[in-house]
Amino acid sequence: MQQRRFAAVHGGLWEFPGGKVEPGETPENAAIRELHEELGVRIDPSALCAVGFASGLTVPSQKSVQQAKRPLVILLYACRTWQGVPRAHDAEALAWHRPDAIASLDMPPLDYPLAEALMRYLGIYSPG
Repeated sequence: MQQRRFAAVHGGLWEFPGGKVEPGETPENAAIRELHEELGVRIDPSALCAVGFASGLTVPSQKSVQQAKRPLVILLYACRTWQGVPRAHDAEALAWHRPDAIASLDMPPLDYPLAEALMRYLGIYSPG
């Protein structure tokens, strides 16, 4: 998990690394690009496995309070192999957490359903 930059929307909260899909990019290629940019790791596309998704509305930034909320879909992939050592290139910190402890972290709202999807994917989901 990575801790968002303090100056960002949801600053200081923990999140799954990743980011936006650029025009003409597949979600898998976006995940690979974003993980390289944010963590400095290289991933083979065949190492990605879709886990789940979460959807909701974006929160307007503090700089633009009048900005309308927009629909947002976040995709979560699992990846068990990569090249390189993960480092916080675009975050305050990185930390490894047990999957069953992730939901207890302070996270942006859409990361909670992703944590639940990860638990189901790993076969350790327990409701509540």
